[in-house]
Amino acid sequence: MHAPPSAIRPRARRRLLDLGTLPVVCAVLTGLVALYMSLVALGNIADPDTNEAFVRHVLAMDTTFQDEDLMWRAITDETIQDIAYVGIIAWELLTAVVLIAATVAWGRALRTGLFGRPRRLATVGLLMLEILFVGGFITIGGEWFAMWQSKTWNGIEPAFHNATIGGFALVLIHLLPEQSGDSEQRDG
Repeated sequence: MHAPPSAIRPRARRRLLDLGTLPVVCAVLTGLVALYMSLVALGNIADPDTNEAFVRHVLAMDTTFQDEDLMWRAITDETIQDIAYVGIIAWELLTAVVLIAATVAWGRALRTGLFGRPRRLATVGLLMLEILFVGGFITIGGEWFAMWQSKTWNGIEPAFHNATIGGFALVLIHLLPEQSGDSEQRDG
C-alpha cells in the first residue's frame, strides 16, 4: 500500500530543509576544504616544479628589496629548500587526510545527531590548515623571509584567502552543539 501524496510531501520537505541546517553546512564546508587540500597536495606532487620554484625564491629572498639587514635570513642551500618543500607537501597531505576523515565523520553524524567527533576532527584539520597558511606562508614566508616585498613570488594574498575560509569554517563548526537536540524529531 502506498502512502497518500500529502503524507510524503511533508517528509520530503523536511529532508530538503535539513540541507539548510548548520550540521549540513559544516559537513559540506569541511568536505570542500578537504577536497581543496587534496587537490593542492596532488598538484604539488604531480607538478612539483611550479611550487618548488616558489619555495626556492621565497627562502632565497632573491626577489625582495635585498635589504642587508634582512638578507642574513635567506636560505640558498637547495637541499634545505627541498626539505622545506617536501615538508609543506607532507603537511598538506596530512591536512587533507584529517579533513577527509572529518567529512566522513560528519556524514555519519548527520544520521545520529552526535557532532562531537566530527567537530574535533574538523577542528584538528582546519587548525592544521591555519598553521600552514597563517603560520607558514603569512608569518614565516611573508614576514621572516620578507615575501611581501616580492612582486613575483608573493603568496600572502592566496594564503590569506585560505586562512579566512579555514577560520570561517572553524567558527561555524563551534557554533554547533555536540549533540543535536532535535535528532529524535528529525528521525520521526
